[in-house]
Amino acid sequence: MSTPRLLLGFDYGTKQIGVAVGQMITGQARELCVLKARDGVPDWSQIEALLSEWQPDALVVGLPLNMDGTPSEMSARAEKFARRLNGRFNLPVHTHDERLTTYEAKGERLRSGQSDGFRARPVDALAAALLLEGWLTAQPKA
Repeated sequence: MSTPRLLLGFDYGTKQIGVAVGQMITGQARELCVLKARDGVPDWSQIEALLSEWQPDALVVGLPLNMDGTPSEMSARAEKFARRLNGRFNLPVHTHDERLTTYEAKGERLRSGQSDGFRARPVDALAAALLLEGWLTAQPKA
């Protein structure tokens, strides 16, 4: 498989799924949007629309591990979401440790003066960007 150039990252949650876009050339990612989910199930047509618009080479799903590196309750659900993405859209899907990305995203919002309610502007997409950048950084350089 060739090295992916453009990727979409997903911060999986049962109520919301943050989405980010990133690229290998710069190793950077940026937040795109937050999708609503019902008990972890997204509106698949919204994901299909994002994939059609961005044409990514691969996808990255955050894997919520416990602080000691063991799988969390949500890990199995995130892995199932990753398998469904692969099955529905036939794109390579990678998982990446997302420990502390939501915490870091909230800290970034606070530092930038956007603490006026995380409900108004959820941090899920920013968390997706952070986990995607983590995955990009972990890739071997050509």
